[in-house]
Amino acid sequence: MGARAESARRPGRPGADTPALPEEESILRRGLEAFAELGYDRASARELARRLGVSHNFINDRYGSKAAFWRAVVDSALGAQVARLPGSDPSLDDEENLRRLITAFYRTAADTPLVGRLFVDELNQDTERLDYLYDNYIGVVVGEMASCVDRLVAAGRMAPVPMDVLFFAVVPTVSGMLDVPLARRLGRTDASSPERIAATAESLASLVLDGLLGTGGKGRS
Repeated sequence: MGARAESARRPGRPGADTPALPEEESILRRGLEAFAELGYDRASARELARRLGVSHNFINDRYGSKAAFWRAVVDSALGAQVARLPGSDPSLDDEENLRRLITAFYRTAADTPLVGRLFVDELNQDTERLDYLYDNYIGVVVGEMASCVDRLVAAGRMAPVPMDVLFFAVVPTVSGMLDVPLARRLGRTDASSPERIAATAESLASLVLDGLLGTGGKGRS
């Protein structure tokens, strides 16, 4: 009885001859790669296990479900992105705060291109996953931008901008930060250098913000 109790293991716990599991950071990174490449529906539990290098029941044992694993992957990737965005600086003009936020958003997007690929799949589906992205990340970031916009509108420096218009003016432009084959065909070189990333982020932020400000009072007769 005692020997049997000593040899019993919890489900999913490796035996002495079982290869060590990958580190959590590696598991989440590989999960992001899989979801970005395959999309949620095609990333089966079996395929995820194969890519993670774990047993077929690992995800359920560790995270509870594929959906919970997806949320863990998203939190790991997007939580770090959001944490790096600058907060509003009361000593700066609202226009400058908005410029800083949009520029930082583009720079962080360039560091995690797989997140952009995951978004392409998720933003076109009305799912609980989209609710999760909106409630925890999209709404938070756009809300920060909207606060600056509201004050600029109140000051007569910008025309009112609905949140959906603000989102689609800013976020899809992230594709301009990614090193994609089309960008290279359009003449981009040295796409991954820090200098190029910074310059591209500044240029995109200026284009977006100048366009938004150009619809304000100064642009009307």
